[in-house]
Amino acid sequence: MLDFSIRYLHVLNTKLAGLNLTNILDPDEFYHKQILDSINPYLQSEFFKSEVAKTKLVVDVGFGGGFPILPLAKLLPDVQFVGVESKRKKVDAVKLIAEELGLKNVQLVHSRLEDFFFDRPATITFKAVGTVGDYLPAIHRSKGVTVFFYKGPNFLELEEKSLGKLSEWKLQENQEIEVPGTQQRFLVSFSSKNVPRGTPKFLVKLSDFL
Repeated sequence: MLDFSIRYLHVLNTKLAGLNLTNILDPDEFYHKQILDSINPYLQSEFFKSEVAKTKLVVDVGFGGGFPILPLAKLLPDVQFVGVESKRKKVDAVKLIAEELGLKNVQLVHSRLEDFFFDRPATITFKAVGTVGDYLPAIHRSKGVTVFFYKGPNFLELEEKSLGKLSEWKLQENQEIEVPGTQQRFLVSFSSKNVPRGTPKFLVKLSDFL
């Protein structure tokens, strides 16, 4: 992963210079705070690992500069990855990075979460800002999904009010993730209790990208 980190940073500093996909450009800091920070949840959480093994499909929502989707795709070449991002410039930039790094198991989609339909069982990841109360109700699905939020300290305490209103979701795990040189992190997971039926016609379907 160290060589992958060096190559990733090279693309950011050359072909994508000035785009500001990340403000972390020191090589050592980039490796710890972007690459290791992206893959350590998978390496340290047995539940996350088991869900990925079960679905063989990870959907990363709001991937920004390509984290955690691209490091995870490098780590797990036999898993399919779909990224959903509302900003076209970031989608185009991360597509370029994926091509430059030779990642064949990644599809990147320009869409909002509200317009995306999960018609396949999937493992969903969020590293974006925002609350559980914002994101979980916006997940349209006809299949069972498990959702992982990668957040900072006191995550559950800060979102206690919104958690009580999410009757369709079950809290599965709240695990601390250790990444040298970063602040305290937690991987918080939820599974859907029931699955609404029907496919709204205006939504972008996950199966279209598999």
